[in-house]
Amino acid sequence: MMKKSRKVLSVLLAAAMTVGCLTACGGGSKDEKSADSGKKSDVKIAIVCDSAGQNDNGYNQTAVEGAKKAADELGVEYKVVEPTNGIPAALETLAEDGYNVIFNLEYDFDALIKGVGGSEPIAEMYPDTTFVCVNDNPNVDESGNVIHDNVICALFDVHEASYIAGALGVQVLENKDVLFPAENYKFTDLDKGGRAIGFVGGTNSNGITVFSYGFVEGINKAAEDLGVNYDYYAKYDAGFADPATGSTVAGTYYNQGANLVYAVAGSVGDGVASKAKEDGKLAIHVDADKDDMQPGYILTSVIKNTSVPVFDITKAYVDGKINDIDRLQTFSLASGATDITDLTQIKNALADTDEAQAKWDEIMTYIDDLKAQIADGTIKVTNAQVGEEFDPGTCKNVTIK
Repeated sequence: MMKKSRKVLSVLLAAAMTVGCLTACGGGSKDEKSADSGKKSDVKIAIVCDSAGQNDNGYNQTAVEGAKKAADELGVEYKVVEPTNGIPAALETLAEDGYNVIFNLEYDFDALIKGVGGSEPIAEMYPDTTFVCVNDNPNVDESGNVIHDNVICALFDVHEASYIAGALGVQVLENKDVLFPAENYKFTDLDKGGRAIGFVGGTNSNGITVFSYGFVEGINKAAEDLGVNYDYYAKYDAGFADPATGSTVAGTYYNQGANLVYAVAGSVGDGVASKAKEDGKLAIHVDADKDDMQPGYILTSVIKNTSVPVFDITKAYVDGKINDIDRLQTFSLASGATDITDLTQIKNALADTDEAQAKWDEIMTYIDDLKAQIADGTIKVTNAQVGEEFDPGTCKNVTIK
């Protein structure tokens, strides 16, 4: 595609997106956005949200917070985009408008990396623009070689945090009668189908299955250590925007006996959490600390703090070091970009007994030990984001339904 034709297309796209596609966040000029620090930069960055939108209280919202931090501390200009005309149109328009770094939070990378409909890849069309694929690693060929030098992929070790969440879930459920006041919950008896856990994912992609596989492996670890077996229900096409869908799916799992459901599906997870409270059971949320959304009924949240890569990669660009960093950026537990929460909310829901506190302390020691084993490499958790395959046969204490 010639540059001139691209500009004509971009003008049309920009006109359409002005109606309802682009949302400038923060308001004012670049100088106003960086007034707190007094720094000014010619760098412009953009956040392209997924379908949950910028007010999802998690994945998208924390990315926007990272952009705001970059504006305040580095003096960059930023824009937030909620596409209504597709991801490719948003990426092209932003690149044509001179945005230097564009973060794509949606699981739609084909047009950027491969090109679709006979068009050349967007990354090739705009070689001077840095594109960041968040939560997936599509920029490698079958041999593992980087395809486009101007594309960076940002991954989180959420498989490890999910592993911890899974192990925690089993430990808590196996000790629920000691830990929780009976009058506040309606758990299914463990011997009557209660050894079951559900998972609700937004889409069947590596960016979602990476949570599920780590979660299953954590469930299996704790179940094996305790000599029990668990059933595992999973749905991978719940979308990201409709809490009612989460409530419906979670309700099905709870009715089948599950005492815990993990949601990795944006606002769909809000419905899962609400249903957990309604049914007197437990949920796990994701992306940000959402434990206080339904206090006592959200066991924990697996944090994926997208503000960290947004700020760090932007800083590398501002500092002139963007070409010096690896095209695959991995954010670990140690980076502060992923972990489980501090569990304050669920701890506040424990029974006010010495026995409950002692059991909780015992579980925390167990969890800390697992984290240490992950850190030193003793425990290896499957990472679907980098192409590792999950082998269900290794989880002998979990039956995947």
